Amino acid sequence: MNRFGVLFDPSWRGLVHVVDILLVTYLTYRLLKLVRGTRAWRVVLGIGVFVLALALSDFFGLRTLHWLLDKATVLAPVALVILFLPELRQAIDGFARVGLWSGRFIGGEISVEETVIEQIVTASGEMAEDHTGALIVIERNNHLDDIAGNGVPVHADVTAPLLGAIFYEGNPLHDGAVIVREREVLAAACRLPMSESSHIGDKYHMRHRAGIGVSEQSDAVVVIISEERGTIQLAIDGELIPISDQEELATRLRQELITSKPKRTARLRKKNDKAEETPTP
Repeated sequence: MNRFGVLFDPSWRGLVHVVDILLVTYLTYRLLKLVRGTRAWRVVLGIGVFVLALALSDFFGLRTLHWLLDKATVLAPVALVILFLPELRQAIDGFARVGLWSGRFIGGEISVEETVIEQIVTASGEMAEDHTGALIVIERNNHLDDIAGNGVPVHADVTAPLLGAIFYEGNPLHDGAVIVREREVLAAACRLPMSESSHIGDKYHMRHRAGIGVSEQSDAVVVIISEERGTIQLAIDGELIPISDQEELATRLRQELITSKPKRTARLRKKNDKAEETPTP
């Protein structure tokens, strides 16, 4: 028996098959989680409908339809690569940066701190009042390194004055979007992918189409401030959500961006601070 012979021993084959099934199940689950909340999720649902139609056409004897669908499966590998290109690029990039597993791929959750939300809300209210157009893209689980790469690196803590200064008309960085990752402004003057949706009204122009476009291709939350109307809207999952005031904006951002883990961390931090303030007898 060679050194790999143990793997071919009948007593090991059952265990190998179990491990094989578990690995495939785990990878499938993580891939589905990777595309959840993105444009790719709708593609996955479309693939499910296609497979169902293929099976039903065979079951009911619809020969012509089944033949057409069966021939279409020949192009499936190429079509999948094209359709999932952004997600595949992000996953592979994550493997390269972190060794083998990216935070998104293994299920890491990204959350935004309360103080960051407060700064974004304050800046948005001030810019809306002054009719200053702005695009603030807040990352969740889908990293936007490709988009941040076409802008100007900032790497500074999120503050209302910083956001106001970036989008000030006299600033060369005002034309474009800022990318917010956790507690920092990652980059400014970023170009976003434009939405091609036909459901966007004629009153919305480039800024809104860009905000909707990036929300279609990722799970980011996008704050859009109209220069013409001085209004605030959120783009989430390709949908525009009108915001009436700063209080509503703060509430929606908390719902979308704060997970339970940071809340527990904040409570522990508050408890520790209180313990430090207690005088020692």
